[in-house]
Amino acid sequence: MNSHWNACDCQGPLTRRELLRSSAAGFASLALTGLLAEEAAAGVRANPLAPRPPHYPAKAKRVIFLFMHGGPSQVDTFDYKPLLERDHGKPLPFAKPRVVSSETGNLLKSPWKFRQHGQSGAWVSELFPHVAGVVDDLCLINSMHGSNSRHGGALLELHTGSDTFVRPSMGSWITYGLGTENQDLPGFITICPTLTHGAENNYSSAFLPAAYQGTPLGNASIAAEQAKIPFIENDQTPRSGQRLELDLLRQMDQERLSQTGPDLALEGRIDSFELAFRMQAAAPRLQDISDETPAMLALYGLDDPKTKNFGRQCLMARRFAESGVRFVQVSHSYKWDQHGGLKRDHANNALEVDKPIAGLIQDLKARGLLDDTLVLWGGEFGRTPTAQGDDGRDHNPHGYTMWLAGGGVKPGIQYGRTDDYGYFSVENKVHLHDLHATMLHLLGLDHTRLTHRYAGRNFRLTDVHGEIVRGILA
Repeated sequence: MNSHWNACDCQGPLTRRELLRSSAAGFASLALTGLLAEEAAAGVRANPLAPRPPHYPAKAKRVIFLFMHGGPSQVDTFDYKPLLERDHGKPLPFAKPRVVSSETGNLLKSPWKFRQHGQSGAWVSELFPHVAGVVDDLCLINSMHGSNSRHGGALLELHTGSDTFVRPSMGSWITYGLGTENQDLPGFITICPTLTHGAENNYSSAFLPAAYQGTPLGNASIAAEQAKIPFIENDQTPRSGQRLELDLLRQMDQERLSQTGPDLALEGRIDSFELAFRMQAAAPRLQDISDETPAMLALYGLDDPKTKNFGRQCLMARRFAESGVRFVQVSHSYKWDQHGGLKRDHANNALEVDKPIAGLIQDLKARGLLDDTLVLWGGEFGRTPTAQGDDGRDHNPHGYTMWLAGGGVKPGIQYGRTDDYGYFSVENKVHLHDLHATMLHLLGLDHTRLTHRYAGRNFRLTDVHGEIVRGILA
């Protein structure tokens, strides 16, 4: 095995192939419990998604990532800038970045009013009245910055830590490090993922074993109510018959492995077939929301055509997280890229997501899940405080806002600061590498020790970077 997980270096005296070849009863006898017991005794790990202890006590057990694809404007949402309003129409009083996505003009004030909310007094735009109601549960990071001003590179950097190469996504790294709590479901699920700007590379396991790949439910082109695991029900073959077919297939695959030696692709297929078999019982129940009360559906906005689609994604994220899925991503895609039409389109985007997001926070909190569920909100970058055309903003990776809730972060705080106009991060700067390091820390994982050996070197989510943002830890 070429994996390297320092907390419990899982390399043992037997390879997986040798162990499987020594199993006289064949694959038919290797039910999950027996397989775990045999391989634990042999010093190797059988089920790649089996739960594993963290490096140290964790504050969070799972992650829900609310991804706003396109880049929400920080100066129109959670980063109030009075001087931007005062100096509207004037030139930016300092130099713009040397490399920009495209040219912009003078300063553009926000079309929306800001007010302070909650005991924390956090400033929130009128775009998000429902989120403003839960702002005391949020940890606003107003000093995010990244390395890439283009959507493709920025999405990859946010999701994988690299804006130039295909690398495992953060969901894959987390399930690689911790496994998952429900062996009948994938460890990493992404609901309605984007079809552009890297597409599946944003939830890929890359060179990690295939078991850690994100499982997509639908994609950005279909409604959330259609985003279901396909072919989950088999009316043609009873489960007993499927079990016999899988046992025969595993015997054939075992013979192939005995001839070829370790083969991650083939072993990944074996694992995926077994997981798919187990999912037949668990997944349909979770995807059926008929057991939710009308009040719960209304909390997420499923009673309103404007909020119904994203509300269903958020509700499904809670159901999956509650059932033991380690990492769940929902995407509002691809809507936040307002080079023009800012006032119209940002208002429509916020309307679609505001109530469902607040509903998710309230629901998790009421169920006692927020304490150990880390919720992350944000896009791949922010937007410029300077105008593009009459009513637009360009990409801005130099200073923007993301927020976290639950899972061991301080609630009701605003961390870091951009300059007086909201262009550059200037105080307590948080790079995406730092965000990743902090997320892993909250999950009990040391980002410098969670590594995988590939192509002659040890890789990690944060590469050679990343500092834990201790100022936001509870």
